Amino acid sequence: MIGTGFRVAARLGHRGALPGARCFLPPTSAFGSSTDSLVSRFCPKKTDLKDYALPNASWSPAMLSLYQEFLGKTEAGGWIKLPSFKSNRDHIQGLKLPSGLAATSDESDWRIFTRCIQVEGQGYEYVIFFHPSKKKSICLFQPGPYLEGAPGFAHGGSLAAMMDETFSKTAYLAGEGLFTLSLSIRFKNLIPVGSLAVLNVDVEKIEGQKLYMSCVAQSRDQRTLYATSSGVFLQLQLEEESSQ
Repeated sequence: MIGTGFRVAARLGHRGALPGARCFLPPTSAFGSSTDSLVSRFCPKKTDLKDYALPNASWSPAMLSLYQEFLGKTEAGGWIKLPSFKSNRDHIQGLKLPSGLAATSDESDWRIFTRCIQVEGQGYEYVIFFHPSKKKSICLFQPGPYLEGAPGFAHGGSLAAMMDETFSKTAYLAGEGLFTLSLSIRFKNLIPVGSLAVLNVDVEKIEGQKLYMSCVAQSRDQRTLYATSSGVFLQLQLEEESSQ
């Protein structure tokens, strides 16, 4: 969504939609939607859609145990486990991109990039936990062999995509951030295929219609730093779909 984000930013910029007024982590977005309402729509309590962010046989003991640890924090610690459907369309049912940005196609099997490999354990195995009041997320990421770069290690692009995906979900829930304007990554160490990487994402500030975010990817014991990154996301309000 990076290229689209730049085009949207340029378009809005000509209309003066990116003011310089600064605010820090407001409870509502620039459009008045509360974080609670965004989370409620994004995480439906009743759905027939498959949630790909649930444990399966490919998960390592390290990933499974940390998942269980954070799942326990959803009961009293303020964390929310985000479902992960095969397409972002499923997360925003009843809404659509703003006029002029909608794409038309005859395709029916839409899949978000990080859910395009259907065989369990071969591609992206991940789950994201979001903390509404802290405006931060934790992503547990286990790369499979189809994401290999250097022999035995995950391709750097797979980590970049996982960072962007965690950024985007956090940006949307924290303040209707929809499009990536910039993404900067500094790689430190390679991630072994099949191992667990923990991504810590924070919303640093919200300035005008831009969300500034940071991410640290490291091993569970925090002894190995895999990469650090920063990203800027553009706030943009979705529109209600027509009933016609």
